[in-house]
Amino acid sequence: MPSPQQARAQASAITSGKTASEAEASPTSQLRALFDGPHLSPGQRRIAQYLIENITEAAFLSITDLAERVGVSQPSVTRFAGAVGFSGYPALREKLQSIALGALAGGAPEENSSNELQAAVDAEIDNLENLRRDFGNPDQVIEVGLELSRSTPLTILGLRISASLAEYVAYAARRIHPDVRLVTRGGSVAYDALLQSREAGGTWVLAFSMPRHAQETLTAVRVARSAGLKVALVTDLALGPVADSADVVFATGTGSRLVFDSYAAPGVMAAALLQAMTDADPERTQARLEEYEQISDQHQFFLRD
Repeated sequence: MPSPQQARAQASAITSGKTASEAEASPTSQLRALFDGPHLSPGQRRIAQYLIENITEAAFLSITDLAERVGVSQPSVTRFAGAVGFSGYPALREKLQSIALGALAGGAPEENSSNELQAAVDAEIDNLENLRRDFGNPDQVIEVGLELSRSTPLTILGLRISASLAEYVAYAARRIHPDVRLVTRGGSVAYDALLQSREAGGTWVLAFSMPRHAQETLTAVRVARSAGLKVALVTDLALGPVADSADVVFATGTGSRLVFDSYAAPGVMAAALLQAMTDADPERTQARLEEYEQISDQHQFFLRD
């Protein structure tokens, strides 16, 4: 009889394609796609980030009001509109309004009578709802999972507060992948690990960058790219240099209502990538899980529930 983990691996395979009800990406993902391509100046990044964080209100602001909210000049807003592919701010605002109205059509929020802890949970539910909509088309997750599965060794990178997510993924990935290398220290230690991974035949790094984004993470991602490794990055919704330096970005919202951020959506994103890795090589997955079950039984790793 297969273990619960083996049964889940067999039953939870990700299927490609999207249903009609889930075809539209979340507003934040639509904006990210809109702003991702062009090279934006620091001032333009501030405009983009403000629009991402305040889309339902910002989409209906005049150019004067938007410039004032962000703290830039009106010509800066006009140049931003041109940089992201629009003839001017009116054309950009029309696109923003269609995205905002789509978000509002999802339902008006109920009257807020919750306390701070409930509000934090509500914010995480919103992050998960956005992620659920993004998973309406899981093709990129499937493709990256295949590449991560093929990379031997596979390096998992997470520095400072992002280390916990990296440790979770590395622990799980070792059950299904023959050579997983975890990097949770920056500086020359990270450089050595990344260069050794490439020399050993590795092709991909899965990196995590949660706010506040560490300078060490940016440096490590750039070192990985310069060494010939490709980088898949799980991060929050911020546009910034770390995301720009990665090959593939999975942007998911983090909970920021409490003193320290919470990571419900990034955790699910990480689990989805692990699932895609198991799907990429089911025979290897099955063999490794069976071997691990035998070892864990022999050495009594776990309590019998």
